[in-house]
Amino acid sequence: MKELSLHILDIMQNSIVAGATLVELDLAEDREEDVLTFSITDNGCGMSTEMVETVVNPFTTSRTTRKVGLGIPLLKAAAEQTGGGITLSSKLGEGTVITASFGYSHIDRQPLGNMAETMLGLITSYESVDFVYRHRVDTEEYALDTREMRQMLGEVSFAEPQVMLWLSEFLKENEAALYLVK
Repeated sequence: MKELSLHILDIMQNSIVAGATLVELDLAEDREEDVLTFSITDNGCGMSTEMVETVVNPFTTSRTTRKVGLGIPLLKAAAEQTGGGITLSSKLGEGTVITASFGYSHIDRQPLGNMAETMLGLITSYESVDFVYRHRVDTEEYALDTREMRQMLGEVSFAEPQVMLWLSEFLKENEAALYLVK
């Protein structure tokens, strides 16, 4: 994967496949501490202790369509090559938390990618799942919670063209504002 947003997309889709109805993404870019960290928390079916211990192996997967699962091993390798790493905790029937950290200015750190488009795609593709997205760059931060948005929209779909356009603009504007020099 060429961008961290693709790793994030992959892990969040794994959460959805695991039956999650709530997926939270906390993304923090701390340029002073020179670290980029993201944590994905879900309320899916969780994993057994044995699965947690072996999931970093590319030949460990719960899929029946193929015998290889590369998402977490590739994420782990990407993090470690920048001096970072991953942690994974999970409990059967309760959910999973995966955290990845990267050396922010490390030459081998993949670019973050387009988080606005990543989140837009997830929100509009998985209407039965709620997402909480928090993104912080140094001291600037914004958050989006689809549960709050659902209250405002009522029965209107996130994939409705006008809603999708508003959501796209909201995400892009807030992402851009995080990087404005004050």
